Amino acid sequence: MVIGVPKEIKPEEHRVALTPRGAAALVARGHAVLCEFGLGVGSGFADMEYIEAGASLCKRERVFSEAELIVKVKEPIETEYPLLRSGQAIFTYLHLAPNRRLTDLLMERGLAAFAYETLEKDGALPLLAPMSEIAGSMAPIMGSFMLQRHMGGRGVLPAGATGVPPAGVLILGAGVVGRSALRVARALGCDVTVLNRGRRRIDEIEAEYGAGVKTGALDDQTIAAAIKEADMVIGAVYARGGRTPLLVRRQMLSTMRPGAVVVDVSIDQGGCFETSTPTTHADPAYIVDGIVHYAVANMPGAYPRTSTMALSEATLPFIEMLAAMGVEGAAGEGSPLRSALNVYKGKTVHPGLKGC
Repeated sequence: MVIGVPKEIKPEEHRVALTPRGAAALVARGHAVLCEFGLGVGSGFADMEYIEAGASLCKRERVFSEAELIVKVKEPIETEYPLLRSGQAIFTYLHLAPNRRLTDLLMERGLAAFAYETLEKDGALPLLAPMSEIAGSMAPIMGSFMLQRHMGGRGVLPAGATGVPPAGVLILGAGVVGRSALRVARALGCDVTVLNRGRRRIDEIEAEYGAGVKTGALDDQTIAAAIKEADMVIGAVYARGGRTPLLVRRQMLSTMRPGAVVVDVSIDQGGCFETSTPTTHADPAYIVDGIVHYAVANMPGAYPRTSTMALSEATLPFIEMLAAMGVEGAAGEGSPLRSALNVYKGKTVHPGLKGC
């Protein structure tokens, strides 16, 4: 199979979908790998490393025109739409639920669209997990930065000081994002509360942290009470393939402390705060009703070296599988890749996209 890897052009996105080691592995299996010039510069990989791995370097247009399978990090953006062609396959983070225009385009062009974030194995999401871990770890750090007064925040130091209490952090969701956010928030010295639907993960947190972390049910009443006491609220919920549920409505912002910060890690799937809109690393935050909103849609892109290596290690076995099976085989019922398939033969096929 001819596999194309274009350079990411989303603002401040420096990750790359394939490392030189990954390229070498695909070439060793008999596949042709086309890489755009300068592909890995943002993550610290030189063109020569890809050449030595057996990949061919070329211009962007050739990558898209000749590749049977396009492998990316982020969903195609508007300037890439004209390059997508009928019969092609794409494997990337798609997050189609809040992106009707891209969904329609993929259907109209007849692409086979496989999404990292919906691929399931043994009940887990192995391609979403590494970036969720990084984004979750980043959330308290970014939120702490936004708490500075000159950023519009409350001016509360996360760790507090002698005789002064630490910042209160509320985490909505206890999956990979939430647990990673919890670990870092605790390391920063924050006073942490975690809310989650279902007892299993709450029980695990209580067993690990004891009274050091407050826990509760993720429901409207508990959220409404908890956000009143929070200096930082981290949205860490995820709906497989679908739109993230709205947990915090605009009217609830008026009950929060002025200058509090919300970090919506769920923004890729539409966000769990009604007032969230996607932002970029160049302009990461805005203020609504006195509350600072951080909603960068590609948070791990800020640490591209770490993120690229973690992502490539996770995705490579599945890229190899897709290339070996071919698109038709990978899209078939019973395929290990079937859960990643979002759009195929002009239709949305993932159940999470119904009604989106």
